[in-house]
Amino acid sequence: MNIEEIWLEYRASLKRFLHAKISNEADVEDVLQDILIKTYNNLNSVKTQKSVKSWLFQIANNTIIDYYRKKGRAQAANSEDLLPLEEPQERKVDLSNCISPFINALPDEHASLLTAIDINNQSQKQYAEQLGVSYSTLKSRVQKSRALLKQVFDDCCHFKIDKLGNVYDYDVKTKKYDSFE
Repeated sequence: MNIEEIWLEYRASLKRFLHAKISNEADVEDVLQDILIKTYNNLNSVKTQKSVKSWLFQIANNTIIDYYRKKGRAQAANSEDLLPLEEPQERKVDLSNCISPFINALPDEHASLLTAIDINNQSQKQYAEQLGVSYSTLKSRVQKSRALLKQVFDDCCHFKIDKLGNVYDYDVKTKKYDSFE
């Protein structure tokens, strides 16, 4: 067994494995390099050709764990150097100001429902009682309203989403909208 043959055979599958766990391409390449170094340094510990694949993926798994541990420590150290963050309530107000125009572009019944539930944090049970409808009916309406809101966002922009479902970038679609209705 030599390192070149092993790396040639397993590099692509290791990289796919890393992409499933790490969203940043540069970090994937760094972790892949760490795996190569560990493989080179410890190849003599592999007893049989059959165990190479599982051994490599165990190294990959441990290297991913090390990556997240190191990243967590770095973020904890950097957070001490930052200025105090604004209060969560202030951030929520800022975000609601960004989302409100999209919500207001929906038909009134959907806009008022999402404003009450998602912006003003009114409980769904309370809102159902206020409207005089059953709780399960209101939950269905909330789901429908959120689906409509998602369509408004999708009509506006193309979102880039990481492996965890977080938006990390977007491109505004070229079609101009006078109204979202």
